[in-house]
Amino acid sequence: MKRSSAVVRVTATVLMALISTLAFAKKNTAADAVKQKIVVEPVKGISDDFMNGVDISMIDQIEKSGGKFYNADGQQQDIYQILKDNGVNWVRIRLWNKPVYEKDVYDKKGKLIAKKGSPMGGGNNNLETDLRIAKRIKAAGLKFMLDFHYSDFWADPGKQNMPQEWKNLSYDELKVEVEKFTRETINAFTAAGAAPDAVQIGNELNSGFMWPVGQLWTDDPDVKIGGMKQFLGLLQKASDGVRNAEGGKDIEIVIHLANGGDQGLYKWIFDEVKKAKIDYDIIGLSFYTYWHGSLDDLKANLEMISKRYGKKMAVVETAYAFTEEGGDSQGDVFMTYSDEEHGYIPSVQGQATAIRDVINTVASVKGGCGVFYWEADSIICKGSELSATEGNTWENQAMFDFNGKALPSLAVWNLVKGKGEVKNVWGGSASLSKSAVMPYAMSDKIEVTVRPGEVPVLPKRVKLVFEDDSERAFDVKWDSYNWKAQTKAEKITLKGSVSGYDYKPSVTVEFSDKVNIIEDPSFESGKLGAWKLNGSSTACFLENNKGNAHTGKWTYKYWLASGFKSILSREFKNIPDGTYRLSIWAMGGGGENTIRLFAARFDGTEKQITSKITNTGWQDWHQYTIEVPVKGGKATIGIYLDTNPDCWGNFDDIEFVKID
Repeated sequence: MKRSSAVVRVTATVLMALISTLAFAKKNTAADAVKQKIVVEPVKGISDDFMNGVDISMIDQIEKSGGKFYNADGQQQDIYQILKDNGVNWVRIRLWNKPVYEKDVYDKKGKLIAKKGSPMGGGNNNLETDLRIAKRIKAAGLKFMLDFHYSDFWADPGKQNMPQEWKNLSYDELKVEVEKFTRETINAFTAAGAAPDAVQIGNELNSGFMWPVGQLWTDDPDVKIGGMKQFLGLLQKASDGVRNAEGGKDIEIVIHLANGGDQGLYKWIFDEVKKAKIDYDIIGLSFYTYWHGSLDDLKANLEMISKRYGKKMAVVETAYAFTEEGGDSQGDVFMTYSDEEHGYIPSVQGQATAIRDVINTVASVKGGCGVFYWEADSIICKGSELSATEGNTWENQAMFDFNGKALPSLAVWNLVKGKGEVKNVWGGSASLSKSAVMPYAMSDKIEVTVRPGEVPVLPKRVKLVFEDDSERAFDVKWDSYNWKAQTKAEKITLKGSVSGYDYKPSVTVEFSDKVNIIEDPSFESGKLGAWKLNGSSTACFLENNKGNAHTGKWTYKYWLASGFKSILSREFKNIPDGTYRLSIWAMGGGGENTIRLFAARFDGTEKQITSKITNTGWQDWHQYTIEVPVKGGKATIGIYLDTNPDCWGNFDDIEFVKID
């Protein structure tokens, strides 16, 4: 089956338009996910003790809420056994101090949605919860990594909130408490027969932790932060807490940052960690391709780390979607990864290939010791929500389908080591790749629009989709054509060739007098160019997210926690008089006061022509059009926004075409 085409327009000038269109990828519905047949190439040289890890911190809450998991035979089974049978040998679990609401929480209409002291959700990973999980990890014969957040709830580069019970402690008092909390917590696991094999002392510490005492930087001049000295002091005490715990000298200590492809970040923090002589064993990285860059970036950073610090390294968070569909009303955070050279289709095959490629990258570097997949268990059920006041944002990146059935991609942990082929009762399978994978489609269907008799500029490279649902770019040689002899309006298809493969890419050239005069109408340059923004650049910006685009990867996006007004406009001068068609594609969550597509100053007056835009949901795209009678060679076009708090939307594929 084929996925329905989307249309991305990247128009060059009045004389020419270059249009790229996502096309030809397989249809990847959530309902058919378990039926997919995938292949995985083994990873050469991977060690037997390589950490094939998953984070399933939500599991206790999911199972309490009725969530169930099914193996390839269609039988309900303990998730730990399913994971082990598919090659997983490590499980990572986060730990929060006291994950309950500090005060009552109300929605926008003033309705109470969470009482003070009630669980915050997201797994409710306090000590009691994690002890239950850890005992089951050990009972299954798996190894256990404990991830201290040193916070009551989610900690990441954008937020590292101090636990409620530590807020009034001085720096010296906090150091004592961090060592004690770390030590006593590990001792509790050991006493329960579930001692951790590795411990993360903090989660994604790009900006420090336990703000503001251990905060590394801030944009707020009114906030007094502890800076690097106090961050290192707290980190040392966390390390001491591990080593001082019972059996702590045998526990591997992990220091974890996000942005796994950012060498500058890792040098900045780990140079200071090295100077401070903090005791640790593994450098942990988060690496999500759609947030953190290419595998080349990851490998370069790992090689730098290996040479500069001589430590072991593990990607302790990664993930990719098996479908673009969602399973609940909450939007999902996934963004399709597709840069100029590489990419992955959001499919079961694409998920498996993305994981395999991260494993291969880590294993190829001296000291690379493991990869952990984040929240592989995030199925749809009451209890799998991000928090008690939100839905699930991760279900399309789980390694089980929405109903808990093991996906073929779960077998990747065995397959990378050359074993573990599976066939499931639903018709899906996961096999070892026994021959080179071949391209089966173009990632970008290419269309060029020019006037009859003009020579089009064709792309020098094309990106192909391979049978493992990876995308790779290649130089292309197009067949010859007599452009000057083309005198009539029509479309032609031109074939090309790529070295090393039989697959023939193609380009469609349309000869037409009606050409879009907007350069880069799909914002694929990533720049506003001639567009001018009158309003907040925090609220209105260009977003690189293929999953939110009508075509291509980029869109004009808006979102802000508070309401705002803005105008995005551009002016045309010295254009031929006549009737022009102005059109735009839009989608969003709805709830705005007003959104208008407008044209003004097209006849020497301030008169405007407008079209009201109404957003009706994620990926529910609608095109809005107005006709503009230009007199005097000038016109201004644009988008006017008057929003309410938390309103969001995307605009794409703007056209301004002379039709008469």
